[in-house]
Amino acid sequence: MSKKLKVLIVGGVACGPKAACRLKRLMPEADITLIDRDSIVSYGACGLPYYVEGYFDDIETLTHTPAGVPRTAVFFEKAKGFKVLTRTEATKIDRSAKTVHVKNLDNGEECDMAYDKLVLATGGKGFKPPIPGIDLKNVFFMTHPDHAESLVREAKAQGFKKAVMVGAGFIGMEMAEAMTHKGMEVTLIEMAPQIMPGILDEDIALFATKYVKSKGVKVVLGERATNLEGEEAVSAVKTDQGTYPADLVVVAVGTRPNDKLARDADLLCRDRIVVNEYCQTSDPDIYAGGDCVVNKYAGQNAGNQLFVPLGSTANKHGRVIANHIAGAPTPFSGIACTGIVKIFDYTLGRTGMSENQARALNLDVEVTTWAGPDKPHYMGAKPGIIKMIANRRDRKLIGVQVAGLGDAGKRFLDVSATVILFGGTLDQLADVDFAYAPPFSPPIEPLATCAHVLSNKLDGLAKGISSIEAHKRFEVGDVVILDTRTPQEFKEVRLPYDVLHIPLGALRERINELPRDRDIIAMCKVSMRGYEAQRILNAQGYDRVWFMEGGVIGWPYELEMGQ
Repeated sequence: MSKKLKVLIVGGVACGPKAACRLKRLMPEADITLIDRDSIVSYGACGLPYYVEGYFDDIETLTHTPAGVPRTAVFFEKAKGFKVLTRTEATKIDRSAKTVHVKNLDNGEECDMAYDKLVLATGGKGFKPPIPGIDLKNVFFMTHPDHAESLVREAKAQGFKKAVMVGAGFIGMEMAEAMTHKGMEVTLIEMAPQIMPGILDEDIALFATKYVKSKGVKVVLGERATNLEGEEAVSAVKTDQGTYPADLVVVAVGTRPNDKLARDADLLCRDRIVVNEYCQTSDPDIYAGGDCVVNKYAGQNAGNQLFVPLGSTANKHGRVIANHIAGAPTPFSGIACTGIVKIFDYTLGRTGMSENQARALNLDVEVTTWAGPDKPHYMGAKPGIIKMIANRRDRKLIGVQVAGLGDAGKRFLDVSATVILFGGTLDQLADVDFAYAPPFSPPIEPLATCAHVLSNKLDGLAKGISSIEAHKRFEVGDVVILDTRTPQEFKEVRLPYDVLHIPLGALRERINELPRDRDIIAMCKVSMRGYEAQRILNAQGYDRVWFMEGGVIGWPYELEMGQ
């Protein structure tokens, strides 16, 4: 009888359990053991803000299967066929002996566990900034069910009124909503000059910030938290520019990889564990996946040093690892930096490269922003914006960002991520056979419409400028602002500048009211009419005309409301 393959997995949240379950299905005879220093495994950490908000009442839901069965050590042994040892910490890898030294955190017993194949799924940990007061009572880090459960318990017991979020990434944004729904006064502090830095470009972040402020959240940008004040419990967050009262503080300033075990074993690491397309480390018998590893980019020209800690990626790594160990290799294609977050009724997300990243790589790109409804107006349409980035040289889609009401953002991002993965162009994206029915979308899918606009810019037909660029020009006052909306639209809401109001239907007969020796920026509700005005004026010899992309809907600054 041949020797059973002995597989040891360190880490039990996402990548580890996925690798174990998949491998046991492929190799029923394999001897698989998963260890984790925690008392619980396989929990949905991304659901923690929603528990805090009150979407569901039982925190243990995050550790249950869809059928309601707790994912315990007994469950994995009985239902999945592999052993799970909780409260067991891996302290050292002996690569020559192919053993891992472990310690039982309950009784202190230590031993060596042998392996033929070792999987490091050690994940990441929330960064704890080294600032005074970080260990005060009522300072929370939302990375474990215990953190969420403790916050909910203390909020009820102490009656918190003022909440401060330090960090405006995914967790910070989700927790700002959760605390607002609990009736607290919420302040969101971010040291970068925008929310969701490194995820969204400035223009999309500005648009989203305007909405977040409208929901009552105080947004403080460009300020770095320097210390947390208080005696036993936190009472305020002090930044380099001000002080903000707080009954509770949630610190969410990024994740750091748990890669010490790999570094101590002299595995190749660059910021994180380096793996190949099969998630093998520099030791072919040791694999790594999840938040502790470096990823390559699934698109073009972006290198191999990406760190985007997501449960979706960790689960993909687990499957790749299991397949390779079982002799059915399926390479990991990489990530497209796809991420999405719900903040109140808004969807914010991105896939592919941002404009900033593309320009930092010296890519020759063209960019546009489309604004409009997610479905026909007679079906209760909800507005949003799409930012699209393409390579001028080959017209390939590079990145997409979305912001707006409703749930259409995920369909935009998922289709775009697919196009990026397969190296598709704007023309191919526009040619996708999107499903259409009025309850779901307009006849031309918004993503296709945005691709059409960007194609028109590449072809020299459309001369659009971003709302940020338009705002700069408007502030200087060196342009004619042409508002092409109807009189009723103009009466209801308008830009806070002197504008020339000529409805599109009257433009041809009133064209002589426009000067030929000044720059003209046309705009409307979403800027379809702005684009049409640009083309009408071009046809009459006006060559200094642009339209403001996104129109009034996509304007991220203040507006004047009519009476």
